[in-house]
Amino acid sequence: MRHNKKFNHLGRTAAHRHALLANMAVSLIMHKRISTTTAKAKALRVYVEPLLTKAKEDTTHSRRIVFEQLQSKEAVTELFREISQKIANRPGGYTRILHTGHRLGDAAEMCIIELVDYNENMLKEKAAKKSTRTRRSKKAAAATTEAAPIAEEAPKAE
Repeated sequence: MRHNKKFNHLGRTAAHRHALLANMAVSLIMHKRISTTTAKAKALRVYVEPLLTKAKEDTTHSRRIVFEQLQSKEAVTELFREISQKIANRPGGYTRILHTGHRLGDAAEMCIIELVDYNENMLKEKAAKKSTRTRRSKKAAAATTEAAPIAEEAPKAE
């Protein structure tokens, strides 16, 4: 029984799991999007989101904490220079998991995990939705057309 087992062990020892998640986190930070199995993506999300939250505050202490987890100078530099600027005003939810189907060999569920602020396609759709006009009711349109001729007649009478 797996009572009180809070996270997926991914069929690995603790050291192997930590190394796997650290390497996947470095790849996610460097490439902004990686393809993996759904179970690994969900484990990675729990691992990497606290690191992204730490990156919002650029102090020596937070850099050391993140470097302790990632063990990659390039990834830490990328995280604190570019990524932290984009996620500065986001309160959480820095990653998105998009399911892509099943793997051909073993039918494992595959997905893409990506950083939310780096998907240009979804950002364009969001901007396009904001520019659409709202629909008005027929009652409101009729009331404005009736009020317009009255306003035009008033200056003619004077």
